[in-house]
Formats: sequence, C-alpha cells, structure tokens
Amino acid sequence: MKNTLVHSFKELVTNRYLTVLSSILVLLSIAFIIYIFIAVRPSELQLVTHYTAYGVTHLYRDQWFYLWSFAGFAVLVAFFHVALAIKLYITKGHPLAIGLVWIGIGVILFAWATALSIINVWSPV
Repeated sequence: MKNTLVHSFKELVTNRYLTVLSSILVLLSIAFIIYIFIAVRPSELQLVTHYTAYGVTHLYRDQWFYLWSFAGFAVLVAFFHVALAIKLYITKGHPLAIGLVWIGIGVILFAWATALSIINVWSPV
C-alpha cells in the first residue's frame, strides 16, 4: 500500500501541469473551507435548503449548521478529484487527468457561488 502511494505521488510530480492544477484545486478547496467557517455564524434563523412543488410546504428549511456540509463537500471533491486524476494519469494518460482536475476546480467554484448566494440571503442585515 505504501509503495503504491509513493509510486502514485512520484507519477504526479513528474507531470508539472497536473501537479500545479492539483495544487490549485487543493488550495481553492482550503480557501473555500476557511470562507465557510468564517462566514457561517450560529443563529436561530433557519435557511431554505431545498424547494419542491410536490410537498405541502414548497420551501423546506434547515438549521444554520447545514452550511458546514459545504465544507465537507469541498474536502471530498478535492480528495477524490486529485486521487482519480492521478489514477487516470497512470492508466489512461495526460488529457483525461487534466480534464478531471479542471472539472474539480469548476465544481468548487460552483459550490462557492452557491454557498455565497445562500449566505447572502440568510445573513441578517
């Protein structure tokens, strides 16, 4: 197991572009996590978590700590996209691995925009 991880890390370091993109993905995820923990404040206000036209109440609400799940999502996205990119680079080659890391960066940016929208609606003036 240790040899597999060392070999995978060595393969990642040999490709400079993939290493830089993976580092950007991890740093972007860390910045997003820090933003979430700074911006979310405990409150008695509930925020709208999802909408459906089929229920009795169309807007479903949840507590403020629901926003912490965005930080957990960022951790999962960063870890799995980098791990899958390394695996794809070893097995299938450079273009698929690069594409997967770019998709990961896009997912983090989309999650950040969504969290920012929820926090701006939710935060008291």
